[in-house]
Amino acid sequence: MNPSTALARVIVDELWRCGVREAVLAPGSRNAALAFALHAADAQGRIRLHVRVDERTAGFLALGLAKAGRRPVPVVCTSGTAAANLHPAVLEAHHAGVALLVLTADRPPDLRGVGASQTTDQIKLYGDAVRLFHEVGVPEARPGQNAYWRELVGRATSVARGFRDRNPGPVHLNLAFRDPLVPDPADPVDLDDPRLRDVWPESLSGRSGNARWTRIERLSTDHVAWLEEGPRTVVVAGDGADAQARWLAETAGWPLLAEPSSGARSGPNALGPYRLLLDTRPDLEAGIERVVVHGWPTLSRPVTRLLARPDVEVVVVSRRPSWPDAGHQAYRVTTTAALDGTVEGAGRREPDEWLAAWLAADRAARAAVDDVLAAEPGFTGLHVACEVAGVLPGGGLLVAGSSNPIRDLDLAGAPWSNRLVDESGRIDPRDHRRVLSNRGLAGIDGTLSTAIGAALVHRSGPAYALVGDLTFLHDANALVRGPYEARPDLTIVVVNDDGGGIFCTLEQGGPDHADAFERIFGTPHGVDLGSLVAATHTPFVRATTREELRGALSRSRGLRVVEVPVDRTRTRDLHARVREAVSVG
Repeated sequence: MNPSTALARVIVDELWRCGVREAVLAPGSRNAALAFALHAADAQGRIRLHVRVDERTAGFLALGLAKAGRRPVPVVCTSGTAAANLHPAVLEAHHAGVALLVLTADRPPDLRGVGASQTTDQIKLYGDAVRLFHEVGVPEARPGQNAYWRELVGRATSVARGFRDRNPGPVHLNLAFRDPLVPDPADPVDLDDPRLRDVWPESLSGRSGNARWTRIERLSTDHVAWLEEGPRTVVVAGDGADAQARWLAETAGWPLLAEPSSGARSGPNALGPYRLLLDTRPDLEAGIERVVVHGWPTLSRPVTRLLARPDVEVVVVSRRPSWPDAGHQAYRVTTTAALDGTVEGAGRREPDEWLAAWLAADRAARAAVDDVLAAEPGFTGLHVACEVAGVLPGGGLLVAGSSNPIRDLDLAGAPWSNRLVDESGRIDPRDHRRVLSNRGLAGIDGTLSTAIGAALVHRSGPAYALVGDLTFLHDANALVRGPYEARPDLTIVVVNDDGGGIFCTLEQGGPDHADAFERIFGTPHGVDLGSLVAATHTPFVRATTREELRGALSRSRGLRVVEVPVDRTRTRDLHARVREAVSVG
Protein backbone atom coordinates (compact mmCIF):
# COMPACT_ATOMS: atom_id res chain seq x y z
CA MET A 1 0.00 0.00 0.00
CA ASN A 2 1.46 3.35 -1.02
CA PRO A 3 1.66 6.19 1.55
CA SER A 4 -1.01 8.34 -0.11
CA THR A 5 -3.51 5.49 0.01
CA ALA A 6 -2.60 4.67 3.61
CA LEU A 7 -3.14 8.27 4.72
CA ALA A 8 -6.46 8.57 2.90
CA ARG A 9 -7.87 5.30 4.21
CA VAL A 10 -6.86 5.99 7.79
CA ILE A 11 -8.30 9.51 7.63
CA VAL A 12 -11.64 8.26 6.29
CA ASP A 13 -11.78 5.36 8.76
CA GLU A 14 -11.21 7.66 11.72
CA LEU A 15 -13.73 10.19 10.40
CA TRP A 16 -16.34 7.44 10.50
CA ARG A 17 -15.32 6.49 14.04
CA CYS A 18 -15.74 10.14 15.03
CA GLY A 19 -19.34 10.22 13.87
CA VAL A 20 -19.06 11.39 10.26
CA ARG A 21 -21.83 9.86 8.15
CA GLU A 22 -21.94 12.15 5.09
CA ALA A 23 -19.11 13.44 2.90
CA VAL A 24 -18.91 15.62 -0.20
CA LEU A 25 -16.31 15.20 -2.93
CA ALA A 26 -15.35 17.47 -5.80
CA PRO A 27 -13.32 15.33 -8.24
CA GLY A 28 -9.70 16.01 -9.03
CA SER A 29 -6.36 14.33 -9.48
CA ARG A 30 -4.40 15.35 -6.40
CA ASN A 31 -7.24 14.26 -4.10
CA ALA A 32 -7.63 10.88 -5.85
CA ALA A 33 -6.51 8.87 -2.82
CA LEU A 34 -9.23 10.46 -0.69
CA ALA A 35 -11.77 9.94 -3.47
CA PHE A 36 -11.03 6.21 -3.60
CA ALA A 37 -11.15 5.93 0.20
CA LEU A 38 -14.52 7.70 0.38
CA HIS A 39 -15.88 5.57 -2.45
CA ALA A 40 -14.89 2.44 -0.52
CA ALA A 41 -16.51 3.77 2.67
CA ASP A 42 -19.68 4.49 0.72
CA ALA A 43 -19.70 0.96 -0.70
CA GLN A 44 -19.33 -0.43 2.83
CA GLY A 45 -22.31 1.62 4.04
CA ARG A 46 -20.19 3.62 6.46
CA ILE A 47 -20.23 7.11 4.94
CA ARG A 48 -22.68 8.28 2.29
CA LEU A 49 -20.72 10.01 -0.46
CA HIS A 50 -22.05 12.95 -2.49
CA VAL A 51 -20.10 13.96 -5.61
CA ARG A 52 -20.38 17.42 -7.17
CA VAL A 53 -18.37 18.84 -10.06
CA ASP A 54 -18.40 22.43 -8.76
CA GLU A 55 -16.44 23.14 -5.58
CA ARG A 56 -18.59 26.09 -4.54
CA THR A 57 -21.69 23.91 -4.82
CA ALA A 58 -19.89 21.11 -2.98
CA GLY A 59 -18.97 23.43 -0.12
CA PHE A 60 -22.51 24.62 0.45
CA LEU A 61 -23.92 21.11 0.03
CA ALA A 62 -21.65 20.03 2.89
CA LEU A 63 -22.76 23.09 4.85
CA GLY A 64 -26.42 22.11 4.47
CA LEU A 65 -25.70 18.51 5.44
CA ALA A 66 -23.83 19.63 8.56
CA LYS A 67 -26.33 22.31 9.52
CA ALA A 68 -29.41 20.12 9.27
CA GLY A 69 -27.75 16.89 10.41
CA ARG A 70 -25.89 18.48 13.33
CA ARG A 71 -22.78 16.41 12.56
CA PRO A 72 -19.42 17.38 11.05
CA VAL A 73 -19.32 16.93 7.29
CA PRO A 74 -16.09 16.86 5.27
CA VAL A 75 -15.82 18.44 1.84
CA VAL A 76 -12.86 17.18 -0.17
CA CYS A 77 -11.26 18.92 -3.13
CA THR A 78 -8.10 19.03 -5.18
CA SER A 79 -5.47 21.78 -5.15
CA GLY A 80 -5.42 25.29 -6.64
CA THR A 81 -8.55 27.30 -7.39
CA ALA A 82 -10.63 24.32 -6.28
CA ALA A 83 -9.70 25.09 -2.68
CA ALA A 84 -10.36 28.81 -3.18
CA ASN A 85 -13.90 28.07 -4.37
CA LEU A 86 -14.72 26.64 -0.95
CA HIS A 87 -14.04 29.99 0.71
CA PRO A 88 -17.65 31.33 0.64
CA ALA A 89 -18.95 28.19 2.37
CA VAL A 90 -16.11 28.37 4.90
CA LEU A 91 -17.01 31.97 5.73
CA GLU A 92 -20.69 31.13 6.19
CA ALA A 93 -19.78 28.16 8.39
CA HIS A 94 -17.44 30.40 10.41
CA HIS A 95 -20.08 33.01 11.15
CA ALA A 96 -22.93 30.53 11.62
CA GLY A 97 -20.94 28.08 13.74
CA VAL A 98 -21.34 25.05 11.46
CA ALA A 99 -19.01 22.04 11.74
CA LEU A 100 -17.55 21.97 8.23
CA LEU A 101 -14.42 19.88 7.68
CA VAL A 102 -12.41 21.15 4.71
CA LEU A 103 -9.92 18.62 3.35
CA THR A 104 -7.81 20.14 0.58
CA ALA A 105 -5.29 18.10 -1.36
CA ASP A 106 -1.93 19.70 -2.12
CA ARG A 107 1.43 19.08 -3.77
CA PRO A 108 4.36 18.13 -1.54
CA PRO A 109 6.38 21.13 -0.26
CA ASP A 110 9.18 20.58 -2.78
CA LEU A 111 6.70 21.20 -5.63
CA ARG A 112 5.32 24.45 -4.21
CA GLY A 113 6.56 27.79 -5.45
CA VAL A 114 8.45 26.26 -8.36
CA GLY A 115 5.82 26.52 -11.08
CA ALA A 116 4.24 23.09 -10.66
CA SER A 117 0.81 22.77 -12.23
CA GLN A 118 -2.29 23.63 -10.19
CA THR A 119 -0.23 24.65 -7.18
CA THR A 120 -0.62 27.71 -4.97
CA ASP A 121 -0.04 28.60 -1.34
CA GLN A 122 -2.79 26.79 0.57
CA ILE A 123 -1.26 27.29 4.01
CA LYS A 124 -3.91 29.01 6.15
CA LEU A 125 -5.82 29.72 2.95
CA TYR A 126 -8.96 30.66 4.88
CA GLY A 127 -7.20 32.80 7.47
CA ASP A 128 -8.98 33.25 10.79
CA ALA A 129 -12.25 31.86 9.40
CA VAL A 130 -11.32 28.34 10.56
CA ARG A 131 -11.14 27.09 14.13
CA LEU A 132 -8.13 24.95 13.32
CA PHE A 133 -5.65 24.70 10.45
CA HIS A 134 -3.20 21.85 10.12
CA GLU A 135 -0.68 21.02 7.42
CA VAL A 136 -0.77 17.25 7.50
CA GLY A 137 2.53 16.71 5.74
CA VAL A 138 3.64 14.15 3.17
CA PRO A 139 2.77 10.62 4.33
CA GLU A 140 5.64 8.20 4.76
CA ALA A 141 5.87 4.47 5.39
CA ARG A 142 7.33 4.72 8.90
CA PRO A 143 6.14 4.01 12.44
CA GLY A 144 4.06 6.67 14.19
CA GLN A 145 2.02 7.80 11.21
CA ASN A 146 -1.17 5.93 12.13
CA ALA A 147 -1.41 7.43 15.62
CA TYR A 148 -0.61 10.90 14.29
CA TRP A 149 -3.27 10.77 11.58
CA ARG A 150 -5.97 9.34 13.83
CA GLU A 151 -5.33 11.73 16.71
CA LEU A 152 -5.47 14.62 14.24
CA VAL A 153 -8.86 13.54 12.90
CA GLY A 154 -10.23 13.30 16.43
CA ARG A 155 -8.88 16.74 17.25
CA ALA A 156 -10.30 18.23 14.03
CA THR A 157 -13.80 16.83 14.52
CA SER A 158 -13.97 17.84 18.18
CA VAL A 159 -12.77 21.36 17.39
CA ALA A 160 -15.31 21.63 14.55
CA ARG A 161 -18.08 20.64 16.97
CA GLY A 162 -16.86 23.04 19.66
CA PHE A 163 -16.44 20.28 22.23
CA ARG A 164 -13.84 22.10 24.31
CA ASP A 165 -14.64 25.78 23.73
CA ARG A 166 -18.28 25.81 22.58
CA ASN A 167 -17.20 27.53 19.40
CA PRO A 168 -18.19 25.18 16.55
CA GLY A 169 -17.11 26.03 13.06
CA PRO A 170 -14.97 25.04 10.08
CA VAL A 171 -11.65 23.22 10.28
CA HIS A 172 -9.08 23.04 7.48
CA LEU A 173 -6.72 20.11 6.95
CA ASN A 174 -4.29 20.55 4.05
CA LEU A 175 -3.04 17.13 2.94
CA ALA A 176 0.08 16.80 0.82
CA PHE A 177 0.01 13.77 -1.47
CA ARG A 178 2.95 12.43 -3.44
CA ASP A 179 2.61 10.07 -6.41
CA PRO A 180 1.33 7.41 -6.72
CA LEU A 181 -2.11 8.82 -5.94
CA VAL A 182 -4.20 5.73 -6.70
CA PRO A 183 -4.35 2.46 -4.75
CA ASP A 184 -2.88 -0.80 -5.92
CA PRO A 185 -5.72 -3.17 -6.91
CA ALA A 186 -4.16 -5.76 -4.62
CA ASP A 187 -4.42 -3.52 -1.54
CA PRO A 188 -6.72 -4.91 1.17
CA VAL A 189 -9.77 -2.75 1.84
CA ASP A 190 -9.88 -3.64 5.54
CA LEU A 191 -7.22 -1.84 7.57
CA ASP A 192 -7.23 -4.78 10.01
CA ASP A 193 -6.24 -7.20 7.24
CA PRO A 194 -3.09 -9.09 8.41
CA ARG A 195 -1.59 -8.83 4.91
CA LEU A 196 -0.92 -5.15 5.57
CA ARG A 197 1.80 -6.15 8.03
CA ASP A 198 3.89 -7.27 5.08
CA VAL A 199 3.67 -3.93 3.23
CA TRP A 200 3.49 -1.32 6.02
CA PRO A 201 5.86 -0.92 8.99
CA GLU A 202 3.09 -0.62 11.62
CA SER A 203 -0.55 -1.49 12.16
CA LEU A 204 -3.01 0.87 10.49
CA SER A 205 -5.88 -0.30 12.65
CA GLY A 206 -7.95 1.95 14.85
CA ARG A 207 -8.99 1.29 18.43
CA SER A 208 -10.84 -1.94 19.14
CA GLY A 209 -14.61 -1.91 19.01
CA ASN A 210 -14.63 0.87 16.37
CA ALA A 211 -13.82 3.36 19.13
CA ARG A 212 -12.34 6.76 18.45
CA TRP A 213 -8.59 7.05 18.79
CA THR A 214 -8.99 9.80 21.39
CA ARG A 215 -12.11 10.10 23.51
CA ILE A 216 -12.69 13.82 23.90
CA GLU A 217 -15.20 14.94 26.51
CA ARG A 218 -17.50 17.88 25.87
CA LEU A 219 -17.40 20.86 28.23
CA SER A 220 -20.90 21.38 29.58
CA THR A 221 -20.73 23.98 32.33
CA ASP A 222 -23.48 26.58 32.15
CA HIS A 223 -23.94 29.71 34.20
CA VAL A 224 -27.54 30.72 34.79
CA ALA A 225 -28.25 34.44 34.92
CA TRP A 226 -31.25 34.91 37.21
CA LEU A 227 -33.10 37.96 35.95
CA GLU A 228 -35.19 40.08 38.29
CA GLU A 229 -38.82 40.53 37.40
CA GLY A 230 -39.07 44.31 37.43
CA PRO A 231 -38.03 45.79 34.05
CA ARG A 232 -40.45 45.60 31.12
CA THR A 233 -38.72 42.96 29.02
CA VAL A 234 -38.89 41.44 25.55
CA VAL A 235 -37.03 38.38 24.33
CA VAL A 236 -35.33 38.65 20.93
CA ALA A 237 -34.44 35.39 19.17
CA GLY A 238 -32.16 35.69 16.16
CA ASP A 239 -30.75 33.12 13.78
CA GLY A 240 -29.35 30.06 15.51
CA ALA A 241 -31.20 30.57 18.78
CA ASP A 242 -33.22 27.63 20.01
CA ALA A 243 -36.43 26.93 21.88
CA GLN A 244 -34.78 28.08 25.13
CA ALA A 245 -35.69 31.61 24.03
CA ARG A 246 -39.33 30.58 23.80
CA TRP A 247 -39.18 28.79 27.16
CA LEU A 248 -37.78 31.92 28.81
CA ALA A 249 -40.46 34.13 27.26
CA GLU A 250 -43.29 31.84 28.35
CA THR A 251 -42.10 31.14 31.90
CA ALA A 252 -41.34 34.83 32.50
CA GLY A 253 -44.42 36.17 30.72
CA TRP A 254 -42.54 38.29 28.17
CA PRO A 255 -43.20 39.01 24.47
CA LEU A 256 -41.08 36.95 22.06
CA LEU A 257 -39.66 38.64 18.95
CA ALA A 258 -38.32 35.66 17.02
CA GLU A 259 -36.85 35.49 13.52
CA PRO A 260 -38.04 32.57 11.36
CA SER A 261 -34.67 30.80 11.51
CA SER A 262 -34.31 31.19 15.27
CA GLY A 263 -35.89 27.86 16.16
CA ALA A 264 -38.05 29.76 18.64
CA ARG A 265 -40.79 31.33 16.47
CA SER A 266 -43.68 29.39 17.93
CA GLY A 267 -45.99 29.36 20.89
CA PRO A 268 -48.46 31.83 22.40
CA ASN A 269 -45.92 34.55 23.26
CA ALA A 270 -44.37 34.72 19.77
CA LEU A 271 -45.26 37.82 17.76
CA GLY A 272 -45.69 37.91 13.98
CA PRO A 273 -44.94 41.33 12.42
CA TYR A 274 -42.97 42.48 15.47
CA ARG A 275 -40.69 44.70 13.42
CA LEU A 276 -43.71 46.75 12.31
CA LEU A 277 -44.81 47.08 15.93
CA LEU A 278 -41.37 48.39 16.87
CA ASP A 279 -41.62 50.87 14.01
CA THR A 280 -45.21 52.04 14.34
CA ARG A 281 -46.17 51.62 18.00
CA PRO A 282 -43.98 54.04 19.99
CA ASP A 283 -46.09 53.38 23.08
CA LEU A 284 -44.86 49.78 23.07
CA GLU A 285 -41.34 50.30 21.74
CA ALA A 286 -40.54 53.14 24.14
CA GLY A 287 -41.77 51.06 27.06
CA ILE A 288 -39.07 48.40 26.62
CA GLU A 289 -36.58 48.54 29.48
CA ARG A 290 -34.73 45.27 28.96
CA VAL A 291 -34.03 42.92 26.04
CA VAL A 292 -32.81 39.35 26.42
CA VAL A 293 -31.08 38.30 23.19
CA HIS A 294 -30.70 34.71 22.00
CA GLY A 295 -28.95 33.84 18.72
CA TRP A 296 -27.80 36.40 16.17
CA PRO A 297 -30.52 38.91 15.24
CA THR A 298 -29.54 40.58 11.96
CA LEU A 299 -32.78 40.50 10.00
CA SER A 300 -34.46 43.84 10.68
CA ARG A 301 -33.43 47.43 11.29
CA PRO A 302 -36.03 48.06 14.03
CA VAL A 303 -34.48 45.31 16.17
CA THR A 304 -31.00 46.66 15.45
CA ARG A 305 -32.11 50.11 16.59
CA LEU A 306 -33.70 48.65 19.72
CA LEU A 307 -30.49 46.88 20.69
CA ALA A 308 -28.53 50.12 20.22
CA ARG A 309 -30.69 52.15 22.62
CA PRO A 310 -28.56 53.32 25.56
CA ASP A 311 -31.59 53.34 27.88
CA VAL A 312 -32.29 49.63 27.37
CA GLU A 313 -30.58 46.92 29.42
CA VAL A 314 -29.36 44.32 26.92
CA VAL A 315 -28.70 40.81 28.23
CA VAL A 316 -27.08 38.48 25.69
CA VAL A 317 -27.41 34.70 26.01
CA SER A 318 -24.64 32.96 24.06
CA ARG A 319 -22.78 29.71 24.58
CA ARG A 320 -20.14 30.70 22.05
CA PRO A 321 -17.03 32.75 22.91
CA SER A 322 -18.32 35.59 20.73
CA TRP A 323 -21.71 37.25 21.06
CA PRO A 324 -23.87 39.71 19.11
CA ASP A 325 -23.55 43.33 20.23
CA ALA A 326 -23.46 45.54 17.12
CA GLY A 327 -25.00 48.37 19.15
CA HIS A 328 -22.26 48.14 21.82
CA GLN A 329 -24.87 48.28 24.58
CA ALA A 330 -24.68 44.76 26.05
CA TYR A 331 -24.97 45.01 29.83
CA ARG A 332 -24.48 41.33 30.56
CA VAL A 333 -23.42 38.21 28.63
CA THR A 334 -24.32 34.77 29.97
CA THR A 335 -24.82 31.19 28.78
CA THR A 336 -28.34 30.70 30.17
CA ALA A 337 -31.01 33.03 31.49
CA ALA A 338 -34.16 32.51 33.55
CA LEU A 339 -36.52 34.65 35.56
CA ASP A 340 -35.52 34.72 39.22
CA GLY A 341 -37.65 32.27 41.13
CA THR A 342 -38.49 30.07 38.15
CA VAL A 343 -38.74 26.49 39.34
CA GLU A 344 -38.07 23.31 37.40
CA GLY A 345 -41.11 22.30 35.41
CA ALA A 346 -42.56 25.80 35.34
CA GLY A 347 -45.20 26.37 32.70
CA ARG A 348 -46.38 29.44 30.87
CA ARG A 349 -47.23 32.49 32.93
CA GLU A 350 -50.59 34.10 32.42
CA PRO A 351 -50.20 37.38 30.50
CA ASP A 352 -49.84 40.50 32.61
CA GLU A 353 -50.62 44.00 31.35
CA TRP A 354 -47.26 44.27 29.53
CA LEU A 355 -47.55 41.01 27.61
CA ALA A 356 -51.27 41.48 26.99
CA ALA A 357 -50.64 44.84 25.32
CA TRP A 358 -48.11 43.28 22.94
CA LEU A 359 -50.36 40.33 22.13
CA ALA A 360 -53.30 42.62 21.40
CA ALA A 361 -51.14 44.78 19.16
CA ASP A 362 -49.85 41.67 17.40
CA ARG A 363 -53.36 40.41 16.70
CA ALA A 364 -54.33 43.77 15.25
CA ALA A 365 -51.15 43.96 13.18
CA ARG A 366 -51.63 40.48 11.74
CA ALA A 367 -55.20 41.31 10.80
CA ALA A 368 -54.05 44.53 9.13
CA VAL A 369 -51.37 42.70 7.12
CA ASP A 370 -53.88 40.04 6.08
CA ASP A 371 -56.36 42.70 4.95
CA VAL A 372 -53.79 44.48 2.79
CA LEU A 373 -52.66 41.23 1.18
CA ALA A 374 -56.25 40.15 0.56
CA ALA A 375 -56.98 43.44 -1.21
CA GLU A 376 -53.80 43.31 -3.32
CA PRO A 377 -54.78 42.38 -6.89
CA GLY A 378 -51.41 40.88 -7.79
CA PHE A 379 -49.40 37.95 -6.47
CA THR A 380 -46.41 39.10 -4.37
CA GLY A 381 -43.53 37.65 -2.41
CA LEU A 382 -45.50 38.19 0.79
CA HIS A 383 -48.34 36.08 -0.58
CA VAL A 384 -45.93 33.31 -1.58
CA ALA A 385 -44.27 33.34 1.84
CA CYS A 386 -47.67 32.97 3.52
CA GLU A 387 -48.61 30.05 1.28
CA VAL A 388 -45.32 28.20 1.82
CA ALA A 389 -45.40 28.77 5.58
CA GLY A 390 -49.00 27.62 5.67
CA VAL A 391 -48.33 24.22 4.08
CA LEU A 392 -45.29 23.38 6.21
CA PRO A 393 -46.46 20.54 8.47
CA GLY A 394 -45.11 19.37 11.79
CA GLY A 395 -41.75 17.74 11.14
CA GLY A 396 -41.28 19.81 7.97
CA LEU A 397 -38.18 21.71 6.86
CA LEU A 398 -38.00 25.08 5.13
CA VAL A 399 -34.76 26.63 3.86
CA ALA A 400 -35.25 30.32 3.16
CA GLY A 401 -33.10 32.58 1.02
CA SER A 402 -31.31 35.31 2.95
CA SER A 403 -32.70 38.19 0.91
CA ASN A 404 -36.43 38.91 0.59
CA PRO A 405 -37.80 35.39 1.33
CA ILE A 406 -36.68 35.24 4.97
CA ARG A 407 -37.91 38.81 5.49
CA ASP A 408 -41.25 38.04 3.87
CA LEU A 409 -41.65 35.07 6.21
CA ASP A 410 -40.74 37.29 9.13
CA LEU A 411 -43.29 39.94 8.18
CA ALA A 412 -46.24 37.90 6.94
CA GLY A 413 -45.75 34.40 8.30
CA ALA A 414 -47.60 33.64 11.52
CA PRO A 415 -45.68 31.90 14.33
CA TRP A 416 -46.30 28.16 14.51
CA SER A 417 -47.88 26.20 17.33
CA ASN A 418 -44.97 23.81 17.91
CA ARG A 419 -45.36 21.95 21.19
CA LEU A 420 -42.71 22.14 23.90
CA VAL A 421 -41.80 18.70 25.24
CA ASP A 422 -40.74 19.77 28.73
CA GLU A 423 -39.27 22.55 30.81
CA SER A 424 -35.91 22.16 29.05
CA GLY A 425 -37.35 24.06 26.11
CA ARG A 426 -37.12 21.19 23.63
CA ILE A 427 -39.75 21.07 20.90
CA ASP A 428 -41.47 17.82 20.01
CA PRO A 429 -39.61 16.75 16.82
CA ARG A 430 -42.84 15.36 15.37
CA ASP A 431 -44.35 18.83 15.63
CA HIS A 432 -41.27 20.95 14.96
CA ARG A 433 -41.29 23.08 11.85
CA ARG A 434 -37.65 23.83 11.19
CA VAL A 435 -36.52 26.91 9.28
CA LEU A 436 -32.91 27.27 8.16
CA SER A 437 -31.24 30.17 6.42
CA ASN A 438 -27.65 31.14 5.68
CA ARG A 439 -27.74 34.15 7.98
CA GLY A 440 -24.16 33.79 9.20
CA LEU A 441 -23.10 36.27 6.53
CA ALA A 442 -26.58 36.67 5.04
CA GLY A 443 -25.36 36.14 1.48
CA ILE A 444 -27.24 34.50 -1.35
CA ASP A 445 -24.32 32.18 -2.18
CA GLY A 446 -25.02 28.48 -2.31
CA THR A 447 -28.57 28.60 -1.02
CA LEU A 448 -29.87 25.84 -3.30
CA SER A 449 -26.93 23.61 -2.42
CA THR A 450 -27.50 24.28 1.28
CA ALA A 451 -31.17 23.38 0.88
CA ILE A 452 -30.38 20.18 -1.02
CA GLY A 453 -27.85 19.16 1.64
CA ALA A 454 -30.33 19.86 4.42
CA ALA A 455 -33.09 17.94 2.64
CA LEU A 456 -30.84 14.92 2.13
CA VAL A 457 -30.53 14.40 5.89
CA HIS A 458 -34.03 15.56 6.85
CA ARG A 459 -36.27 12.57 7.40
CA SER A 460 -39.13 13.73 9.62
CA GLY A 461 -41.28 15.39 6.95
CA PRO A 462 -41.36 17.24 3.62
CA ALA A 463 -38.71 19.82 2.74
CA TYR A 464 -39.11 23.13 0.93
CA ALA A 465 -36.85 25.96 -0.15
CA LEU A 466 -38.07 29.52 -0.70
CA VAL A 467 -35.70 31.67 -2.75
CA GLY A 468 -35.63 34.65 -5.07
CA ASP A 469 -34.68 34.49 -8.73
CA LEU A 470 -31.19 35.97 -8.26
CA THR A 471 -30.47 33.51 -5.45
CA PHE A 472 -31.66 30.72 -7.73
CA LEU A 473 -29.50 31.83 -10.66
CA HIS A 474 -26.48 32.32 -8.40
CA ASP A 475 -26.52 28.63 -7.47
CA ALA A 476 -28.26 26.99 -10.42
CA ASN A 477 -25.33 24.54 -10.62
CA ALA A 478 -26.82 22.89 -7.55
CA LEU A 479 -29.32 21.18 -9.85
CA VAL A 480 -26.51 19.43 -11.74
CA ARG A 481 -26.25 15.94 -10.27
CA GLY A 482 -24.79 12.74 -11.62
CA PRO A 483 -26.84 9.56 -12.06
CA TYR A 484 -25.26 7.93 -9.01
CA GLU A 485 -26.14 10.70 -6.55
CA ALA A 486 -28.88 10.66 -3.92
CA ARG A 487 -32.02 12.61 -4.82
CA PRO A 488 -33.59 14.74 -2.10
CA ASP A 489 -37.29 15.22 -1.56
CA LEU A 490 -37.25 19.00 -1.95
CA THR A 491 -39.61 21.52 -3.51
CA ILE A 492 -37.76 24.71 -4.49
CA VAL A 493 -40.10 27.70 -4.77
CA VAL A 494 -38.61 30.57 -6.78
CA VAL A 495 -40.20 33.99 -6.38
CA ASN A 496 -39.23 35.45 -9.75
CA ASP A 497 -39.44 39.24 -9.90
CA ASP A 498 -36.77 39.44 -12.62
CA GLY A 499 -34.11 41.11 -10.51
CA GLY A 500 -33.18 42.46 -7.12
CA GLY A 501 -36.54 43.05 -5.50
CA ILE A 502 -35.10 43.66 -2.05
CA PHE A 503 -33.57 46.93 -3.19
CA CYS A 504 -37.03 48.27 -4.02
CA THR A 505 -37.73 48.60 -0.30
CA LEU A 506 -34.41 50.27 0.56
CA GLU A 507 -33.25 53.85 0.15
CA GLN A 508 -31.94 53.28 -3.36
CA GLY A 509 -35.42 52.17 -4.41
CA GLY A 510 -36.88 55.62 -3.79
CA PRO A 511 -37.95 58.06 -6.51
CA ASP A 512 -34.76 60.13 -6.15
CA HIS A 513 -32.72 57.29 -7.66
CA ALA A 514 -35.21 56.05 -10.25
CA ASP A 515 -32.99 56.88 -13.25
CA ALA A 516 -30.14 54.64 -12.10
CA PHE A 517 -32.03 52.05 -10.10
CA GLU A 518 -33.04 49.53 -12.72
CA ARG A 519 -29.58 49.02 -14.17
CA ILE A 520 -27.43 48.91 -11.04
CA PHE A 521 -29.88 47.53 -8.45
CA GLY A 522 -32.92 46.13 -10.27
CA THR A 523 -30.63 44.13 -12.59
CA PRO A 524 -33.29 42.44 -14.76
CA HIS A 525 -31.99 39.27 -16.41
CA GLY A 526 -34.88 37.89 -18.47
CA VAL A 527 -33.79 34.28 -17.95
CA ASP A 528 -36.31 31.60 -18.89
CA LEU A 529 -36.14 29.57 -15.68
CA GLY A 530 -38.14 26.71 -17.18
CA SER A 531 -35.58 26.18 -19.93
CA LEU A 532 -32.70 26.47 -17.48
CA VAL A 533 -34.22 23.89 -15.16
CA ALA A 534 -35.10 21.60 -18.08
CA ALA A 535 -31.41 21.44 -19.01
CA THR A 536 -30.78 19.64 -15.70
CA HIS A 537 -33.72 17.23 -16.19
CA THR A 538 -35.37 18.58 -13.03
CA PRO A 539 -39.20 18.68 -12.92
CA PHE A 540 -40.54 22.23 -13.24
CA VAL A 541 -43.90 23.92 -12.60
CA ARG A 542 -44.92 27.53 -13.20
CA ALA A 543 -47.57 28.80 -10.79
CA THR A 544 -49.28 32.10 -11.54
CA THR A 545 -52.14 31.93 -9.02
CA ARG A 546 -52.50 30.95 -5.40
CA GLU A 547 -54.50 27.90 -6.40
CA GLU A 548 -51.77 26.73 -8.78
CA LEU A 549 -49.13 27.30 -6.09
CA ARG A 550 -51.11 25.35 -3.52
CA GLY A 551 -51.46 22.49 -5.96
CA ALA A 552 -47.73 22.50 -6.69
CA LEU A 553 -46.87 22.56 -2.98
CA SER A 554 -49.10 19.59 -2.23
CA ARG A 555 -46.80 17.23 -4.13
CA SER A 556 -43.58 16.90 -2.18
CA ARG A 557 -41.80 13.81 -3.53
CA GLY A 558 -38.52 14.19 -5.40
CA LEU A 559 -36.65 17.34 -6.39
CA ARG A 560 -38.85 19.94 -8.13
CA VAL A 561 -38.72 23.63 -8.98
CA VAL A 562 -41.83 25.80 -8.75
CA GLU A 563 -41.53 29.25 -10.33
CA VAL A 564 -43.89 31.99 -9.14
CA PRO A 565 -43.65 35.15 -11.28
CA VAL A 566 -44.33 38.39 -9.37
CA ASP A 567 -44.16 42.09 -10.22
CA ARG A 568 -41.55 43.95 -8.18
CA THR A 569 -42.64 47.39 -9.37
CA ARG A 570 -45.40 47.23 -6.73
CA THR A 571 -43.17 45.99 -3.90
CA ARG A 572 -42.26 49.36 -2.41
CA ASP A 573 -45.85 50.58 -2.46
CA LEU A 574 -47.15 47.32 -0.99
CA HIS A 575 -44.76 47.47 1.95
CA ALA A 576 -45.68 51.11 2.54
CA ARG A 577 -49.38 50.18 2.61
CA VAL A 578 -48.73 47.32 5.02
CA ARG A 579 -46.83 49.63 7.34
CA GLU A 580 -49.55 52.27 7.16
CA ALA A 581 -52.27 49.72 7.89
CA VAL A 582 -50.44 48.49 10.99
CA SER A 583 -49.80 52.01 12.26
CA VAL A 584 -53.47 52.98 11.84
CA GLY A 585 -54.69 49.75 13.37
